[in-house]
Amino acid sequence: MSSPGLFDAPPSPIRTRLVDKLHKLAEQEIYIGTSSWKYEGWLGQVFTEDRYVTRGKFSRKKFEENCIAEYGEVFPIVCGDFAFYQFPTQAFWQKLFTTAPPNLRWAFKVPEEITVKQWPGHARYGARAGRENENFLNADLFCRLFLDALAPYKDRVSVMIFEFGTLSKKTMPGLDAFLTQVNKFLSELPDGWRYSIEIRNPEYLEADYFSCLRSYNVAHVLNAWTRMPELDLQLKLDDVFTADFTVVRALLKYGRPYESAVKAFEPYKSVQEENPAARDALKAIIARAQRIKQPAFVFVNNRLEGNAPGTIDAVTDFATP
Repeated sequence: MSSPGLFDAPPSPIRTRLVDKLHKLAEQEIYIGTSSWKYEGWLGQVFTEDRYVTRGKFSRKKFEENCIAEYGEVFPIVCGDFAFYQFPTQAFWQKLFTTAPPNLRWAFKVPEEITVKQWPGHARYGARAGRENENFLNADLFCRLFLDALAPYKDRVSVMIFEFGTLSKKTMPGLDAFLTQVNKFLSELPDGWRYSIEIRNPEYLEADYFSCLRSYNVAHVLNAWTRMPELDLQLKLDDVFTADFTVVRALLKYGRPYESAVKAFEPYKSVQEENPAARDALKAIIARAQRIKQPAFVFVNNRLEGNAPGTIDAVTDFATP
């Protein structure tokens, strides 16, 4: 594990600001972090390049294996998007939590094996491509292969995120059918964990959806995404806060596909396109959490404006002395 060295370059101004602001907010149970963390574009901003030099050269391998330790010096929480694509092994979890600072909190996207209704017709899904997923909302599988593996690190896990991609009428006739299955699934989950649901069907943002989540103290994930109402519009919906905690994922500008954002913003070195509406909504969510003294877990993606640390720096100035 890397550690600060005597001859490391001094911290960047943005890093110094973020450390101060984000740790003060974390003391109020407002945890703000990013979606994933292994971004070389953040070198010289969040990360110190000297820590990842081997034989006089920057080592990408060393960086990817160890930068979570330095990330945790700056941010109090991170969203592990990687978990969406697999059930990580116990050995993987042990290595991750050993490398990461013990005070770093985590959110995890639940594996798509649980939340995909029909497998996409993509080559990486092999023979399953285009087929119905027989494990959709399988509570037993989720508990055995995910929660049980994470149990030794439970005190470091803040929230689980069930991300549902856009559900077609063919695979899910409508909100009633969705809620029938979600209600059964949530009723089978064990207590003691925070759960949240992120949907990509804007037509599901109805009273019955919010009521279902509220009955289990499950948070609706306020999400900025290509085809979802923008964050400021979601905030205006009645009863949009469904739990005694808040979860936010600021991912994309409305109308912009993921691939276009990647092409426009890589390697994510700086904010390239400010999103005033999203920034104002994030400020409002943070201010609400402060006002009512309720935990909040806020995650910002590089693809929103081009550089998640820069976006976070911009939306947290008002929140701390």
